[in-house]
Amino acid sequence: MKKVKLDREEQEILDAYESGEFESVMTDERKKSIEQAAAATFKKDKRINIRLSGRDLSAIQRRALEEGIPYQTLVASILHKYVSGSLYDVTANTRPEVVRQQKSD
Repeated sequence: MKKVKLDREEQEILDAYESGEFESVMTDERKKSIEQAAAATFKKDKRINIRLSGRDLSAIQRRALEEGIPYQTLVASILHKYVSGSLYDVTANTRPEVVRQQKSD
């Protein structure tokens, strides 16, 4: 594993964490709320069919193998990241329209 070099502040935080100085303030209500949001995010209730070039499919499958996940999971993850705004087309230098609409609401 690669050794990460921490600055002074980061090292102080890590030392405090490792010595047990931090205590969780997570309430049962907040934990339940987070669990419900996560379950809704990963709920897969729709199916699609898509045509890809053999070359693109092979590249996706190869990348998924490198990541240790099924290629369908990788495709779903990429699509989710794109529509949620955390992945965008750098060649277009803009975020998806969906994200702009959400921010203006």
